[in-house]
Amino acid sequence: MSKRALLEVIALGPQDAVAAQEGGADRLELVTDMAADGLTPATATFAAIRAAVDLPLRVMLRSADGFAAGDLPALCGRAAALREAGAEEFVLGFLTPDGRPDLAAVTALADVIDGCSWTFHRAIDRAADRDALRKELAGMTSAGLDTYLTAGDPQGVAAGRAVLVAEQARTAAGEPGYAPRILVGGGLGLDHVPALRAAGLDAFHIGGAARPDGWSAPVDAAAVRRWREALDQEAERPVPLG
Repeated sequence: MSKRALLEVIALGPQDAVAAQEGGADRLELVTDMAADGLTPATATFAAIRAAVDLPLRVMLRSADGFAAGDLPALCGRAAALREAGAEEFVLGFLTPDGRPDLAAVTALADVIDGCSWTFHRAIDRAADRDALRKELAGMTSAGLDTYLTAGDPQGVAAGRAVLVAEQARTAAGEPGYAPRILVGGGLGLDHVPALRAAGLDAFHIGGAARPDGWSAPVDAAAVRRWREALDQEAERPVPLG
């Protein structure tokens, strides 16, 4: 039997958070402004969500659309304020113009959040060389990097499924640079789950899929519950022998 898969849901505010928890989410990613693909929420929003639910919260550190770090001192200041407010987990990721990881920006924020666990988000899907990015960031695991949020391809999971499966095999083999857990997200559909679970992937991230009425509507607990049940059903399937 496979272990229970992690289900992470995007939350924009306390109403989303409560619904996601009710539906069976294991963790929330906190963002604002989905028109820009998710930016850092206000510290007050984090505090309100923290008061509303007891789930782990990963807070986005991103100040503008795209994958450049932008005003890094300002972003570091926001990270420090979130830490002071009690944030313990984060999401971040920046690329240089040539598609390499922006190690200066990543290191600066990792220093501010000081050992907290964090996800390198879908910037990996826009990297010039995914393998090289992982190798360059391998040393960041000691600074809290424990997850890559990725679809395997900029176009989403349907296009990147083979990459995800191949990378999971490298993670399972303990290859250098592949220690962080793969969190599958980006165009993820329920129909993708069986093959991904069979390949050993065990962490899934949804945003729009938790909102059948679109981003202008809140998270729907029933939609989250469908994902929870689908993931649990796959966990109960017997693992083929041999």
